[in-house]
Amino acid sequence: MNPRPRSDAGAPADVLVVGAGPTGLALALELAAQGVDVRVVDAAPDAVHESRAMVIQARTLELLDRHGVADDLVSAGDHAGSVTVHGRGRAATIPLFDAAVAETAYPFLLFLSQAETERILLGHLARREVYVERASPVVAVEQDGDLVTCTVGRGDGDAERVTARYVVGCDGAHSAVRAGAGIAFRGRTYPQSFVLADVEADGLGDGVHAYVGPTGLVFFFPLAHPAPWRVLTARPAEARGATTLGELQRVVAAQTGGGVTVRDPAWMTDFSISERCVDRLRAGRVLLAGDAAHIHSPAGGQGMNTGIQDAVNLGWKLALVCRGMATPALLDTYEAERLPVARRVVATTGRAFRVATSSNPLVRFLRPRAAPRVLPLLARVPALRRAGFRAVSELDVGYRGGPLAVDASGRRTDGVRAGDRLPDGQVVVDGLEGRLHRNLSATSFTLVLRGPADRWSAADVRALEARWGAVLRTCRVGAAGQSTQLLVRPDGYVGHRADGGDLSGVDRYLRSVLGSTAA
Repeated sequence: MNPRPRSDAGAPADVLVVGAGPTGLALALELAAQGVDVRVVDAAPDAVHESRAMVIQARTLELLDRHGVADDLVSAGDHAGSVTVHGRGRAATIPLFDAAVAETAYPFLLFLSQAETERILLGHLARREVYVERASPVVAVEQDGDLVTCTVGRGDGDAERVTARYVVGCDGAHSAVRAGAGIAFRGRTYPQSFVLADVEADGLGDGVHAYVGPTGLVFFFPLAHPAPWRVLTARPAEARGATTLGELQRVVAAQTGGGVTVRDPAWMTDFSISERCVDRLRAGRVLLAGDAAHIHSPAGGQGMNTGIQDAVNLGWKLALVCRGMATPALLDTYEAERLPVARRVVATTGRAFRVATSSNPLVRFLRPRAAPRVLPLLARVPALRRAGFRAVSELDVGYRGGPLAVDASGRRTDGVRAGDRLPDGQVVVDGLEGRLHRNLSATSFTLVLRGPADRWSAADVRALEARWGAVLRTCRVGAAGQSTQLLVRPDGYVGHRADGGDLSGVDRYLRSVLGSTAA
């Protein structure tokens, strides 16, 4: 299906999303949920059929759950609650599942092929009558003060000039939008070559497996489709041409001591690893997200997740601007919040990659000996295990000290500060028990009033709701003790925090952030 959307196809769209991978589809869903007129174009003639990116982290599931997507992903995927580290004949299983059960509904790694992830996102977009225009590469980008015009190629050899108020490049590492906007993409490419393969495998138990050998590592990840296992490992330095099954089996045998056999590959590809990041995410009315803005090692399964979280951060802001509920200055906070995250991900995955692939004799000696001994010891410390899970799952990503974080509290007894992700958990909301995140709005701010019900004047709450009703809803959480106000953004992060019953700070915050006459 390659529709030409809308009968007024010549009229500018609010947003043109370029690229229909997980980042672009998540952004389109975020915009469509708020009634924004969005078009999505993609250079490829068809949707992805390979597994490609396959790890979905807890924070990404939380964000997609806001639009009813997470349950479909979880049902289709394979959960991993542990990782088993092997080295020199030893094996140690490290639990992940119990690391942060209380604060998220998704205390696991979810393994699902990118093809399936995209299929599910496309289904949710179709319900909102948003479809991808395939075989439609962007070949030129121009912008003036009010609009962006993209020249979009068509499969029949023609080209269309598509105008939009904003264009977001989600078109990957070789982004045409990034090039058209003149944004640099600096970094480096590592000399090593790697192989990914979806295979049948014998000799593996449940969960993720990491074999730490003298010359490198081989990882096995559970994958329901198109094959039971995804294997990732480095190719020998002397390897030439495309990897064969025989070559892959020799590498696996060497690293696992012959304990694992791979066969019947459904998909296999060779690749190199680059680390690159833009120095800005916005050039006028052109913005970048996902791999168009940052690429890095697959260590930790961060890439697709960081891209989807870019999309959510940008999406709610762009929607408010397009709806006239906020001034364009709000879009500046996208770069201020997400570029530091991107740089941190590139740096941390790069360090992990260099340790895992180092040819230093001391590192090669210690790697298989230390990993199965030291990691389980560290995992026995609940605080360390929880910190590790939060880091990998991206639950610890936050924006403290950022332009949208205002903390007026003198005390922080529960640890939640402005800029933090609001932890999830079972609570009583308006007399009914349920998970806190399920009571947050995906399309407006949510004022969470936590404490005795009589702490806030009903008249003050009604006045605030009347003034900001288009962008604000209220959620009362029963709790004893200190009264706390948490103004939660549409993406689930705390924007404003204050103690006590005075709600005037909420009004000031919304006026400052939206900078508009939304009230």
